[in-house]
Amino acid sequence: MKKAHKFILFSFIGPLVMTFFIAVFVLVMQFIWLYIDEMLGKGLEWYVLGELFFYATANVVPMAMPLAILLASIMTFGNLGEHFELVAFKSAGISLQQIMKPLILFVIIISIGAFYFANNVIPVANLKFYSLFYDIRSQKPAINIMPNVFYNEIDGYTIRVKSKKAMDDGREMLKDVMIYNHSDNNGNLQVTVADSGIMSLSKDKTYFSIKLFNGVDYQDKPNGKATKIYPLSRFYFEENEMQIDLSGFQFKRTDEDAFKHDYRLLNLRQLENQTDTLIKFTNQEITALHNYTFYNFLINDTLPKKVVKTDSIITFSPIDLKKLTNIEISQVFGIAINNARTMRGRAASTKMEVDMMKDTMARVKIEWHRKFTFSIACLIMFFIGAPLGAIVRKGGLGMPVVISIIFFLTYYVLSITGEKMAKELIILPVYGMWFSTFVLFPLGFFFTFKATTDSALFNVDAYFNFIKNIFIRKKKTI
Repeated sequence: MKKAHKFILFSFIGPLVMTFFIAVFVLVMQFIWLYIDEMLGKGLEWYVLGELFFYATANVVPMAMPLAILLASIMTFGNLGEHFELVAFKSAGISLQQIMKPLILFVIIISIGAFYFANNVIPVANLKFYSLFYDIRSQKPAINIMPNVFYNEIDGYTIRVKSKKAMDDGREMLKDVMIYNHSDNNGNLQVTVADSGIMSLSKDKTYFSIKLFNGVDYQDKPNGKATKIYPLSRFYFEENEMQIDLSGFQFKRTDEDAFKHDYRLLNLRQLENQTDTLIKFTNQEITALHNYTFYNFLINDTLPKKVVKTDSIITFSPIDLKKLTNIEISQVFGIAINNARTMRGRAASTKMEVDMMKDTMARVKIEWHRKFTFSIACLIMFFIGAPLGAIVRKGGLGMPVVISIIFFLTYYVLSITGEKMAKELIILPVYGMWFSTFVLFPLGFFFTFKATTDSALFNVDAYFNFIKNIFIRKKKTI
């Protein structure tokens, strides 16, 4: 490898790694702030949250990598232009295409790796992310009994205290305690009232105990009879300890197999199989409706027929409406209307099923195309960023960041717009997912052409003179 190639590669790799981790950090922080309320106050261990953030990182890579390549390419070629290194290369007879050649090969390798990552790593990461995030959302918040509030997060119990105070040993002193025990699912048949109590959590956090002082325990005793009049018992105590099971507060992991049917968790081959299955079910629904209509309304007449007996042989002949009375005609038309309503209901049900399958099929195809658009976006962002950096000739994190944000937002808005239109079945998934590519690819080609020909891209006078010359030529021809 030539020294020039090594120099350009190392000049690009440094900003790429830096901008990639910055972009990942910003996107993960956005995820944290978006779902912070669903993770706080549930007593989760740090490694559970760390695992969730690790899988969330894999989800933001398809957004972070194109942005990092765009920003790194602008910074690299901007620094080369700012320090007149591009001028030195060109004075030595090395064109911009030759300067970009090692980086093009490097970005192609990144794009191939991005495709492998999107097809093999992201589905597994999504599976673990969605299952873990579902478990975190389903996790009950940690025990936090507030004063003058009925706390009912513990299954089978409702607790109300007037005030509480932390003690030096980590326990809590409660005042005016009221506990409703309906763990037997028979209603509030047991109520405990105490002057004070001390609440403590076990070391393994499987249960917590409340030691009550100076209270009364009221219990209704159902006798199994139909009457609602139950004998009442009172139990006065000076000290009584209750232990409440906290198994419902333990963090439990859901079986990941329950999430494997989501289209976002499939690779290319699985998505193709899913598409074939949906097409097969759609054709079956349409064929079933067609056969039902054909055999019941075109071949087999559903209206009643007249019975004719000839030589002990029973035959059926169509009914002549002219020979029927008004009541019989009304009955025939009533049967016909009921049959038509039945057919309309069956057709509406089939249409609903087919529409649902088409909607699912569109989302499956969107995910199929996403595997490729991710890798192609890396190439397009490079062909936009590298020539722009050579034209702007500004390095650092100033102008490159501004330009990168503008183009990345353009790419992101176009991608979201196309994907949304495809999901709503306005356009085909292939057009929706490649919409941003169709728009930005000519732009990248244009920037590359301008950079290689040393054109003044941001010179307004040049464009003004070009338009002016067009009008002058038109006047001369006239």
